[in-house]
Amino acid sequence: MNICIVSTFSCTFEDFEAMVKESEEAVSEFISEYELVKVNDHKSIFMCNCSDMEAFEALMSSPEMKEWDKENNCVDIIYSLEKIN
Repeated sequence: MNICIVSTFSCTFEDFEAMVKESEEAVSEFISEYELVKVNDHKSIFMCNCSDMEAFEALMSSPEMKEWDKENNCVDIIYSLEKIN
């Protein structure tokens, strides 16, 4: 499934990007072909292909991720994407 995550946060984009890169190994089993795009200093768009939504949901709701979100005022809006021919 192709997904798009629009994130807003109080940390810098560089700090957010570093957190995403730190998670690469943990998500490599179910996330492929991702792109992280900076919208501004406190907003990003992350697009990827996710092969296991249950594993993705477990990661996004893990205590570590919830704590990071709380510390950085991070709010994620998640969309599923469908290709239009």
